[in-house]
Amino acid sequence: MTQDPDSYKIYSMELGPMENFIYLIHDLASDTAAIVDPAWEVNEVLDFADKKGIRITDILLTHSHHDHINGLQQTLEHTDASVHLLKPEAKFWGASLSKPVLHHGGDQVKIGDSEINILHTPGHTPGSSCYQVGNDLIAGDTLFVFGCGRCDLAGGDPEEMFQTLKKMKNELPAATIIHPGHNYAPQSPTSSWETQCQGNPFLHFDNPADFVKYRMHVHDKIRDTPYHAVSREEALQSVK
Repeated sequence: MTQDPDSYKIYSMELGPMENFIYLIHDLASDTAAIVDPAWEVNEVLDFADKKGIRITDILLTHSHHDHINGLQQTLEHTDASVHLLKPEAKFWGASLSKPVLHHGGDQVKIGDSEINILHTPGHTPGSSCYQVGNDLIAGDTLFVFGCGRCDLAGGDPEEMFQTLKKMKNELPAATIIHPGHNYAPQSPTSSWETQCQGNPFLHFDNPADFVKYRMHVHDKIRDTPYHAVSREEALQSVK
């Protein structure tokens, strides 16, 4: 997707006890925006938008876990925004939303002149998604800086996560900037995809069985936040 990097701006706020990032994708020409994963003290994001004269027209959900959607109702009461999520996530969630816009992977949402690609990235939940605008990828709990989402919660599937990350590794441009759903990074809260391919242990595995072993039985015993880079050799050695 070709998108003028000067046509939009991404704002982020770290909110709540779980270090969640809530994002605004601001289309500069129209002064409209999408809010991604409204949660926790979401009034801080809503007030920020109001003060800058930005109208929130859309709500994009990466997935339906409570820590990413507990500000949804407040956002809907404050705006007339449409709610977007993937159809598999709506089925998994089972919530009674008022006229949500359900998508499939590969669909687009347009905010003013800004086109946002929706990637279906299952593994953390069945309908987890990432939102790609220009050179930026808002990754939810699919991917963190040097980490990835848990697969042992309801709806999680480590084999699906392996396939998701393998596909992303094959298809995302190296210069893509990753904006994760939580701030687990040691320094900068964002990272280039090239840096992740070099240091994210979950991107080092070619064998799905090794990935599943690492995600489900090894990782949480040997790593804690903030996550630092791990070499391919270290990652492969840890599952032997």
